Amino acid sequence: MAFIDDHRKAHGVEPICKVLPIAPSTYHDHVAKRVDPCRLSARARWDTASKDEVRRFEANFRVYGVRKVWRRLRREGFDVARCTVARLMKAMSLEGIVRRSALR
Repeated sequence: MAFIDDHRKAHGVEPICKVLPIAPSTYHDHVAKRVDPCRLSARARWDTASKDEVRRFEANFRVYGVRKVWRRLRREGFDVARCTVARLMKAMSLEGIVRRSALR
């Protein structure tokens, strides 16, 4: 979409979309959602609000994994599924530290 934004003055939206395999309505819908966040889906709005909460635990030296972040959010009153926390952490490239197995 950034490519279309950069070159739309010189070539127009429809010719660029014809070369790229996307419909012009897709581009216009994307721009409308960027301008007015109320047009986002309920899941997208929930994700943006939840990402701020998940990002708070990033300050904890990135030690918290999915399970600890999920439990912490549940304890603070957020009704969120564990798979949702995993999906958000993956989208934000957050990982917890994996413990090594004990040497014998």
